[in-house]
Amino acid sequence: MRFTHFALAVAAHGALAIPSKPSGRGFGCGAPEPHAEHIKISQKFAQQEAEFAASGNFSIQAVTNVDVYFHVVASSTALSGGYVTDAQLTAQLNAMNTAYAPYGFQFMLKGTDRTVNANWAVDGNGYEMTMKKALRKGTYRSLNIYFLKDMGDNLGYCYFPESVTSGSTAYIRDGCTVLYSTVPGGSATNFNLGHTVTHEVGHWFGLYHTFQGGCTGSGDSVSDTPAQASASSGCPVGRDSCPSQAGVDPIHNYMDYSYDSCYEEFTSGQQARMSSFFNTYRANK
Repeated sequence: MRFTHFALAVAAHGALAIPSKPSGRGFGCGAPEPHAEHIKISQKFAQQEAEFAASGNFSIQAVTNVDVYFHVVASSTALSGGYVTDAQLTAQLNAMNTAYAPYGFQFMLKGTDRTVNANWAVDGNGYEMTMKKALRKGTYRSLNIYFLKDMGDNLGYCYFPESVTSGSTAYIRDGCTVLYSTVPGGSATNFNLGHTVTHEVGHWFGLYHTFQGGCTGSGDSVSDTPAQASASSGCPVGRDSCPSQAGVDPIHNYMDYSYDSCYEEFTSGQQARMSSFFNTYRANK
């Protein structure tokens, strides 16, 4: 979710909501807002992680390998039609691994396919499930990323981990859908270093935005991300939107809305949360 703090209303458990449009041409994310049950799970993980950390028993022991399937869905075989090149996809995978390697995750490309379908290439046309039923590969621990030509006002969206059964709607729907021009070398100015995928995959691992909940309450349910009133724009060094709370805004965090060039890190708390969600909901699926 980028640049604009959308008002999202989730009509059903885990369902994708329709974001309100930003003023002017901005970037956004159409991922679902975490529902109350999911937030309770995150808060439970937060308590467990804090207890493990206090006891000295919590550590990330090994690298977690995640199989990745890239699906390029274009309106034509031209670059302008959304037809992402192999070189760009290689650079995208490298960007993902560079971002996540310090936190114990490695992405392994298992397959790439390309589909020319003018209806599927435009998000919001109503073909999401039809497309995913035809293209999805692997299991619930496999990351499927769909690169589309047109995402409307969004750069991308991804679904949070949850309890699913194989073949269910939630199982098939899982994964990330991303605007093709955000891959490294793409035409999305300020957002073409591949970190839209980095951000959206954070949601796939169970992370919320750093500004979730604003300045009060449990925020994003991760203790070491400073409270943040609203999404950042650009790379506003020193921004402090919650002056009564400790720390300046985490503008360099991949789960804010900063420019790709501003992104640098996750926190150790986010690392623990990604492991908690992955091990609970995805690892053995």
